[in-house]
Amino acid sequence: MEIFNLDNHPHVELCDLLKFQGWCESGGAAKEVIAEGQVKVDGKVETRKRCKIVADQVVEFAGGKVVVKP
Repeated sequence: MEIFNLDNHPHVELCDLLKFQGWCESGGAAKEVIAEGQVKVDGKVETRKRCKIVADQVVEFAGGKVVVKP
């Protein structure tokens, strides 16, 4: 499982997280896979593109998994 650090930010938007992790080439591509229901947050499908991901949440996409740390 990978780790994403918020670096003192309160949250990261889901579409940005997918882009930062290199799981999607662009924000537009990230928004598309989120809308298609391909992304899970804490084990549940998340379709809100700008969902705020906070510390200790786990995001899953295409076999990859990342935990968000403060």
